[in-house]
Amino acid sequence: MPSPAPTRAFARRGGPAVLAALALLGTAAARVPVPGVPVAAPGTHGSAAAGSATAASGTVAPPRKLLRADVLIVSHASLPASAAATVARLHGVRAARAVDAARVQVNGKYVAMLGVNPSTFRDFAAGPTASSGRLWQSVASGGIAVSYTMGKQDKLPLGGTVRVAGRTAASLRVGGYGTVGISGVDAVVSTGVARSLGFPAGNAIVVSAPHAQIAALVGQIKARMPRGALVEPLVTTAASGRPAAAGVVGSSTGSSGSAGPGSSAGAGSAGSGQGGAALSTAQLVAMLKAAIGRAGMPYAWGAAGPASFDCSGLVQWSFAQAGVVMPRVAADQARTGPAVPLSQAQPGDLLFYRTDPTAPEYISHVAIYLGRGLMIQAPQPGQNVQIVPVWLGSEFAGVVRVSPAIAAQVAASPVG
Repeated sequence: MPSPAPTRAFARRGGPAVLAALALLGTAAARVPVPGVPVAAPGTHGSAAAGSATAASGTVAPPRKLLRADVLIVSHASLPASAAATVARLHGVRAARAVDAARVQVNGKYVAMLGVNPSTFRDFAAGPTASSGRLWQSVASGGIAVSYTMGKQDKLPLGGTVRVAGRTAASLRVGGYGTVGISGVDAVVSTGVARSLGFPAGNAIVVSAPHAQIAALVGQIKARMPRGALVEPLVTTAASGRPAAAGVVGSSTGSSGSAGPGSSAGAGSAGSGQGGAALSTAQLVAMLKAAIGRAGMPYAWGAAGPASFDCSGLVQWSFAQAGVVMPRVAADQARTGPAVPLSQAQPGDLLFYRTDPTAPEYISHVAIYLGRGLMIQAPQPGQNVQIVPVWLGSEFAGVVRVSPAIAAQVAASPVG
């Protein structure tokens, strides 16, 4: 029998957009400097008592035209107050919003979090999240909004509280589940709350430039930012030459049932827009042997082996056993090689799914194709790594053939 649609297994919190960049910079919770990177003293960016500082709870402006996040700028310290305006004047830029960004602990687990003005930032969120007035009002009132992934997989209580620890700690009310669609960002608070937790003020800028040549724009921004600021694209160029959201490997087939030899499902163009040598036979055998050897191991969100895994953690660990460096989250693993039709899928290819209703275009689940219509996946809490028939339901997004060279480039990027 065909397996049910892939259960809600998701990419790990704190992955490639903000988190990986911030991993190079230290965290809001860190009291020990990262080598070569200064860390501000506690209280520098807000000395309010834990939990006492919240944003004004006025009415949040309604969403306007949605904006795609194309470029992320992030620094270990506050950027100049004029930086966002400088970027906004560049050719092709539609909007540039200053935000606060850092890694903090939520109930003891590190996540990438943004401090934002809800009225001006909500347009950057995925459509269903942007339209949720209740979610953004809760953020403006001092609560926390968490990604659908984080909320469901870590069983965070809507309306309940979580313990958030930066340089100070606070108990924050969970006001909603909503994925913003920036890879790796799993929580959003107001700027007031962020600064009470010790975030650097305005140390990041999210840029929308849907018609710009992204590579050229990145160069222009770098020339205008302070030394040491990271400027990274959040989109890649698809084979069509047009920018495509990172991790979007193609359109869903809309079909259902299990895939067998000769099954067909167009996967669209690769997120990377590049070719590249595929795995060698030795790498392929080592990776598949490693993955199959993990069957029966428990699922744990955020785990990357060797004894427990989430979906992308299983992929990253299995490829590592073959000497192949992979990025950490599913959305970026979808950028590690060219897309191929399912009818041409080979053992070792990656199968991707969109399973997040708050960000319908976001790649949120990955499995490894084993051949003969079977795949191996880490499914969801309470279940183990399992070998099941490939599912081609409405959530199926496509197939990617990993190129070790491209994978290494994505993983090495500060946002990969």
